[in-house]
Amino acid sequence: MKIKKLVSMLLVLVMILSAFTACGKKAEETNKDTTGKVEENKETGKTEEPKAPEKSEKVSQGVTDTTIKVGNAAATSGALAAVGVPFNAGIEAYFKMINDAGGVQGRKLEFVHIDDEFDPVKGKAATETLINDEKVFAIVGHFGTPTIGATLEILKETGIPTVYFAAGIAALYNEDAATVEKGQGLFPVQPIYVTEGRLMVARAIEEHQAKKIGVIYTNDDAGKDLLSGVENQVSKLGGDYTVVKEQINPGATDVSSAVLKMKDENVDVIVAASIQATLPTIIKGLIAQGVSKPVFTTYSNADATTIANFANDYAALTEKFPIYSNAWVDLTDTESVDLFVKGMTDYGQPDYAGNAFSMAGWIAGHFFVEGLKRTEGALNWENYIAGMESAEFKIPMGGTLNYADGQRLGTQSMSLLKVSDDGLAWENVKPVEDLTVILDRVK
Repeated sequence: MKIKKLVSMLLVLVMILSAFTACGKKAEETNKDTTGKVEENKETGKTEEPKAPEKSEKVSQGVTDTTIKVGNAAATSGALAAVGVPFNAGIEAYFKMINDAGGVQGRKLEFVHIDDEFDPVKGKAATETLINDEKVFAIVGHFGTPTIGATLEILKETGIPTVYFAAGIAALYNEDAATVEKGQGLFPVQPIYVTEGRLMVARAIEEHQAKKIGVIYTNDDAGKDLLSGVENQVSKLGGDYTVVKEQINPGATDVSSAVLKMKDENVDVIVAASIQATLPTIIKGLIAQGVSKPVFTTYSNADATTIANFANDYAALTEKFPIYSNAWVDLTDTESVDLFVKGMTDYGQPDYAGNAFSMAGWIAGHFFVEGLKRTEGALNWENYIAGMESAEFKIPMGGTLNYADGQRLGTQSMSLLKVSDDGLAWENVKPVEDLTVILDRVK
């Protein structure tokens, strides 16, 4: 594959119970003094607060002398298989690279996957199976808005480390995850949809001087969170800026009513607040109704496999309207790009060396392993979480991310992409910039 073509394809990125505790208890529970009593010092006769328990040096479930078992639930069949299959291939390739180099912490990585078909009921059951039956040490690459939304409370209740969420729902955003109950074990990497919605408004103003923002949004977490971000930013701007919104069902096959509303209201731009399955329907609906307003959509759609579903319709247009997306990868980081391409070629499947979703899986694997390398003492959940919070991360092919002081914000550095005239690829328009910098320019 030629490097130029590969880079074009890569320009986008789309998304435990302790072994010694009873099922359902928090990971650190055995290390807590649960009496709450004030003790009497027999020598002095004075009452004293109980001493803090010593840090546990027992390993958590999923850890043996030679292996570390981790897993995920992801859609590897059904409509979202085109996302889930390469995503898991990226994780597996990264783990194989680490294993072939001798493993980490003296142990090899074992990856267990359950296909949930992008169904939240199946996803919840699969997650419970991974934690309670497979007894994995961690969830790596928790996949898809429906499953994530259905399982967040389970992840918090058990305290299992969960590294990388293949979605950006608002529930993942947390500025103070100080305890397990508050989500201390959750480590999002991708941008959060609410923040991205704010960015879309800023981009619309900067690129097209937009004041009336149309939003076609799906009635799910992703769509509603993106809408929330748009409305949040418009509210901050005040003045003449307004939002025109219309709801559709996820996976809708007919969006003509929503498109006609955008047309009748003569909006300046349209935010397609939906993920992979629905975006092509929105674009085709706009083309069918002759609506040629600029479109902005989420990074989750920034992949060639998504736009291929409307490529022919778009390529046939005489006068094309721009279709934008965001990306949080930085392909000027040639060392990381080369390692990813070589890793997918040598340890995975060469066909996925140019796939944005396999890149996401690769990054998920990287974050989990880096946490293992930073873990001091016994390999248990408490020590692992401390390792993840110990220092800033450099995202492969991206910016930076820091989990210190309970920060669970996802990355806030993104670039701007646009669909090429032939509808086959995303092309770079603006470099990776921090969201605060972009927002400052349009205040």
